[in-house]
Amino acid sequence: QVQLAESGGGLVQAGGSLRLSCAASGRFFSSYNMAWFRQAPGKEREFVAAIDWSGSSTNYADSVKGRFTISRDNAKNTVSLQMNSLKPEDTAVYFCAVRLRGVGVRPSDFGSWGQGTQVTVSS
Repeated sequence: QVQLAESGGGLVQAGGSLRLSCAASGRFFSSYNMAWFRQAPGKEREFVAAIDWSGSSTNYADSVKGRFTISRDNAKNTVSLQMNSLKPEDTAVYFCAVRLRGVGVRPSDFGSWGQGTQVTVSS
């Protein structure tokens, strides 16, 4: 079973950038489709971005399209999320996860959640 650990969160002003990283343990990382989710206080966990096992296919939530970029390095067992033009509404705990089933973007389609990393965007 793969274990995930997110890092790179922090406090940034609106308009700024952050790069999140997700480090995976395990031998078969390069075969997993991966995703980033986020959860703001009092809100449900929501999909942010996904990437297939090869890195050739990605998709994004409409709210982050054009500002965020998901990528992966299978040699280093990592998935990254480059976040630009950050807005206060991007404030949340960000999680990476492994796709377990299907092609949807519900949290129940994913597993092996990391502990998350806090992103706070000040106005």
